[in-house]
Amino acid sequence: MRFLTHRRPGPVLLGLAAAAAVAVAVPASASATTQASPVVGHVYVNDNTAGTNTIGAFDRHADGTLTRQAGSPFTAGGAGTGAGLASQGALQISPDGRFLLAVDAGSNQVSVLRIKPNGSLRLVPGGVTSSGGVLPVSVAIHGDLVYVANSGNGGSNYTGFRLRPNGRLQPVAGSAVALPDGSQPGDVLFNGDGTKLAGTRVGTSLIDSFTVGSGGLLTAAPRSPFPAQGLGPFGSEFRPTNPHQLFVSNAHNAGAGSGTVSAFRDSADGTLSPIGSSPFADLQTAPCWVEITHDGHFLFTVNTGSGTISRYSIARGGALTLLGSTPVGDTGGVGAVDARLSPDGRTLFVDESKIGAVGAFAVNRGNLTELASSPTSLPAGATPAGIVVN
Repeated sequence: MRFLTHRRPGPVLLGLAAAAAVAVAVPASASATTQASPVVGHVYVNDNTAGTNTIGAFDRHADGTLTRQAGSPFTAGGAGTGAGLASQGALQISPDGRFLLAVDAGSNQVSVLRIKPNGSLRLVPGGVTSSGGVLPVSVAIHGDLVYVANSGNGGSNYTGFRLRPNGRLQPVAGSAVALPDGSQPGDVLFNGDGTKLAGTRVGTSLIDSFTVGSGGLLTAAPRSPFPAQGLGPFGSEFRPTNPHQLFVSNAHNAGAGSGTVSAFRDSADGTLSPIGSSPFADLQTAPCWVEITHDGHFLFTVNTGSGTISRYSIARGGALTLLGSTPVGDTGGVGAVDARLSPDGRTLFVDESKIGAVGAFAVNRGNLTELASSPTSLPAGATPAGIVVN
């Protein structure tokens, strides 16, 4: 995950909805390995549980295995919807690592929880705040500036906040950018230096691009929103090593194996222009969630419709070369969603919404290998909608 910037499922995504969690057996050998491997960080999942929302938490071991954090799941404060959110970035960690920000889509709120030294979570006093719209689905954060994408009709927008040292969110006056009903924003995200903010409109196949002023207000780029290069622009990420390159998955192209990933150059005024022969073929179905290695050399996209993760190399100029696709395990397969890399870049964790579990893949440059201990189950009743790693 990015230390300076964090980005970055309504109603239905290709007819997929997260199912209740099922028990997943962990081999004895994996259990022994977990016990011997030290805890080096944590993985958090926005459970999006109906009624009171919760956050699932896991200890992350050096070998990539996971064990349930004591006391997990933790109460978020607002309410979930009990269904997929069709979004990326429903859960974020503040740049200083102190706070976890989670959308509460069922109550139109955002919760802020304190991350304790042992990885457990506690809702900060006054930590539940109105999202400024209807059905919040995605959060972006750079420094203390936070933007939330609200996707519900009658209150769809991007709304800005300041994250205060005590963990409370304070609305930024005049920050809201209204969106037409039916836009269904799926992701909102900052670039690496915080000078740009982008948002995908899944419902109308458009991409918003803004410059960010010193006061945190947004200025739309000339001709923004820009037409996407495919149907349902969904997951997105700025290249960690180049804040002027933006990559967007096109999830809703008609036909099996027709997914694509677009590469854009983001100019000084926010104008987006295609890179090379963009869009680049995915050869899979419904590429949705996008993650780029910390060195900027490789891109992974989770193909929710075909149960695979596509792997690309990224050229210096931003062009993509498809390396192949790695299947998500038989117990997950179709329905895998959000994905995040560990801080050391050695493990990719995948939210497997179909079975309510977290998958783990060893990363070797552009190659992925699912760990023997994967997947690890979430609490019963979880309908996971976002994952983060520290």
